[in-house]
Amino acid sequence: MTQEQTGGTTSGTRPGTRWPGAVRGPVLRWAFRLAMAALVLLLAMRTYEETGVAHARSNGTLHTVGATITKLTSRTTSGRDGGGQDGGSGDWTVTTKYTIELRVGDGTKTVNGVPDDSANGFQEGQRVRAGLWHGRVVEIDGRDVWLGWHPEGRDLALFVLYPLIAGYLMALALAAAAYLVGLDGRGRLERRERAAPWAFGFLVAVVACFVLLGCAAFGNTIAYWPLVPLGVGTATALAALSRVLRRARTTRVEDSRGGSASAQA
Repeated sequence: MTQEQTGGTTSGTRPGTRWPGAVRGPVLRWAFRLAMAALVLLLAMRTYEETGVAHARSNGTLHTVGATITKLTSRTTSGRDGGGQDGGSGDWTVTTKYTIELRVGDGTKTVNGVPDDSANGFQEGQRVRAGLWHGRVVEIDGRDVWLGWHPEGRDLALFVLYPLIAGYLMALALAAAAYLVGLDGRGRLERRERAAPWAFGFLVAVVACFVLLGCAAFGNTIAYWPLVPLGVGTATALAALSRVLRRARTTRVEDSRGGSASAQA
């Protein structure tokens, strides 16, 4: 019986298949890279949106236009405010959010998830002044109606996957730094040598996330929060990587000197 009939004896493949393991690995790696690229792009876009809106509102550069409220709908949810091990008072709470449709010029714009205190007093047919940022309604008559970061939809996915995104970007930064350092041939670092600096930087980033969560619990939030853990963690990892690099260079110099001394003896 020939090898073609029985399949590859060294790869363990079935008859009629060609190196599935060798193909599956690169395909999975590229699929992971594409998924991470999409997540990084989405996080960058959301951070830009929130930072841009916060900056425009703080310096008064929102584009203000006249508008008419054409439709006003509400959605009410109720439930208990925690209690027991979950924290909170355990009181029964009722939350109402509004969807506001505005006619701006010849078109319409819709704002979802407007809280009750921001929509209180609005009526259909009412003339208002809308503050726009890149065509998006941010304020109505000076009231903040921008939903911002919230634990729903794509933002919830970004919150959950943020450690993965931050860790991936930190790994890319360390790999790029190690590559640039290794171009001169004096300090090439292996992947295992970059593991400890990455782990230390990632731990610092996680601590920064908990600090931001604690600040948010007291109402102190920042629109560009994703940059803080990522920046602090990457800077820490790069600093640790530089120490590993100096240690590696010192060790290699000592080894070369020891080899030269042995050759002379």
